[in-house]
Amino acid sequence: MGRERPHSVSVAGVIVDDRGRALLIRRCDNGKWEPPGGVLEPGETILDALEREVLEETGLKIAPSATLTGVYKNMTGLIVALVFRCESIGGEPTTGEETAELRWVTREEAGLLADEAYAVRVTDALDAPVPPAVRAHDGVKLV
Repeated sequence: MGRERPHSVSVAGVIVDDRGRALLIRRCDNGKWEPPGGVLEPGETILDALEREVLEETGLKIAPSATLTGVYKNMTGLIVALVFRCESIGGEPTTGEETAELRWVTREEAGLLADEAYAVRVTDALDAPVPPAVRAHDGVKLV
């Protein structure tokens, strides 16, 4: 087996409001819509990274009882993403260095705004499958 670069692990939080809508962010770096999240830092637990990333990108504090709803592998970018359904327990939605825009969306709107590989994370989180969904994609489309 050849020496390929290692995979990275990321987390994302699908924050669901009391109307059943999910919060998406439009990223500053690529203009794409997706749930807030990012790569784990050394020494950081999965849930600590989830709380940090959501707060940094949305201004919202989430409950520590997030539910894993899916595991997604970007076959091209070698990223494994753990996606959680979350509930906001404080803060105010706000943009920042990494976030150009925030929007509460329905399942249908998520499918219109986000690439398939990210919209499915929202629908999986809204459906909260047990066991969690396990999917692969190429960065845009499911494979």
